[in-house]
Amino acid sequence: MRVRYDPKADILYILIKEGEISDSDEIDEDVWIEYDKDGKIAGIEIWNAGEKVIMEALKEIKKTSEFNERVIVQK
Repeated sequence: MRVRYDPKADILYILIKEGEISDSDEIDEDVWIEYDKDGKIAGIEIWNAGEKVIMEALKEIKKTSEFNERVIVQK
């Protein structure tokens, strides 16, 4: 896993898995989950990644059942 932050753009990117991205879902305003060809989470991108946005995004991720199901499948 790699984490990159661009302070000028205020974008946080969490690379979970290398490979081609085949799909993505906007799970909250400014929060995108990227999936590989097998439907597994490959990355998370958070725009306007100030502390408040990150905390709100984590709350939304926790609430999102589809995200939780995909995380469980990946373990």
